[in-house]
Amino acid sequence: MFMTSVLEEICADVLKKVTPNQEERKRILALAKELTKKVTAAAKEAGVEAEVRVEGSVAKDTWLSEEPDIDIFMRVPITMRREAFGTICLEIARRATEGFKQVERFAEHPYLEAVIDNVRVNIVPCYQVKRGEWISATDRTPFHTDYVKPLLDEQMCGEIRLLKRFMRGIDVYGAEIRVGGFSGYLCELLILNYGSFIKGLRSVSDWKERWIIDFEGYYKGREKEVEKIFEEPLVMVDPVDKGRNAAAAVRKEKLDELIVAARAFLEVPHPKFFYPRKMRALDAESFVQAIKTRGSTIAFVMFGKVNAVPDVLWGQLYKSQRSLRKMLQQHDFIVMRDCVWSDEENFNMFIFEVERRFLPPIKKHLGPPLRKRIECEKFLRKHFGAAHTISGPRVEAGRWVVEIKRKHMDVVDLLLEKLGDGGRRAGVADLISKAVANAVEVLVNEEILALYSSSPEFAKFLTQYLEGSPRWLV
Repeated sequence: MFMTSVLEEICADVLKKVTPNQEERKRILALAKELTKKVTAAAKEAGVEAEVRVEGSVAKDTWLSEEPDIDIFMRVPITMRREAFGTICLEIARRATEGFKQVERFAEHPYLEAVIDNVRVNIVPCYQVKRGEWISATDRTPFHTDYVKPLLDEQMCGEIRLLKRFMRGIDVYGAEIRVGGFSGYLCELLILNYGSFIKGLRSVSDWKERWIIDFEGYYKGREKEVEKIFEEPLVMVDPVDKGRNAAAAVRKEKLDELIVAARAFLEVPHPKFFYPRKMRALDAESFVQAIKTRGSTIAFVMFGKVNAVPDVLWGQLYKSQRSLRKMLQQHDFIVMRDCVWSDEENFNMFIFEVERRFLPPIKKHLGPPLRKRIECEKFLRKHFGAAHTISGPRVEAGRWVVEIKRKHMDVVDLLLEKLGDGGRRAGVADLISKAVANAVEVLVNEEILALYSSSPEFAKFLTQYLEGSPRWLV
């Protein structure tokens, strides 16, 4: 009973913080209205007949106080060609937000993000289609708004705000590729499904390996069919498109983080889950000591600007990271952890922590079992008397064995060699490869201190990495 009252008290306090007051609502709605007019006028000037609408959390009144995102959608005729869809609409968005900071984003096609009066604004094109006749991925968004709005009341909007703030606090909120977490729309659907924030968390805390939610019951009695259609660990059948998983962007690690955070919060409720402690970077001396104490080798692979919008950049960074990790493992380096850091502008980095920098000069190489005669003959031809053979071949435990010279003993040398031409043969993605081929540097452990000391954001990131536990963990 006591724990229940504490939980309710925390949620009530958080709800007060995340619910916009009348003055804030008035300001954001006025800005949204003004932007709608500007986009409409810019489209008309460009000769495009566009229906301009406010979508997303502002349209549904599920946005968080002091964190408003205004989504303006341009619904253009289906006669507009796809080649022109991105370029013309992007130019319209630029004109409508002229004089403000603009960043080109990408979600199947380009769209514009602008910052106006400290408010992030997304101006996104989509086609004026009938439900189900999708041409671009963004065509569903107006239908999402029209579906969710009638189902919400003030209480439900509050529950959604609590879930969004909780997810932001534990760092699983955001469907962009960099985050790989939960979208605002997915949060809304979860609350519609469970009825409240607490009921939702109780269910989440019991989620198993794969979890499927079909709010509209499209696959009722055909649950096995859903498992075959969707491969992701979390499936939320989109109520406006039964062939789409609204949770497709959620990576497994983010899903797992939500599950363990839900369990921890329900067991010991604490405001830190919503507002975790701010990360403070270690001072230089403490940072160096923390690196030395680990006893491992952290290799920092640094390279410069990648000519790509952020979502494409992060997609290619993650793809390259997976390939390079696999390459290191194939060369017998034990990768303990790896991650990516980027300022999304001029600086990018892969981080690989291996158990040790140097491997022994020889390695034991197992050949085929003796029962495989043809493979044994090939193995003997390759290794007997070869320059790379140190010892053997000989028979051990029913198979041929040989000790051979190791080609790469130093993780730094291996990385530099594989990345010397951009790393395409090692699986590095095309745009990353071009930047790496231009210039790449590999630093180890405290050699990164100069960058650590000059970049506060990187210092916080690396401090969090060294700590290795979520900020909400009490």
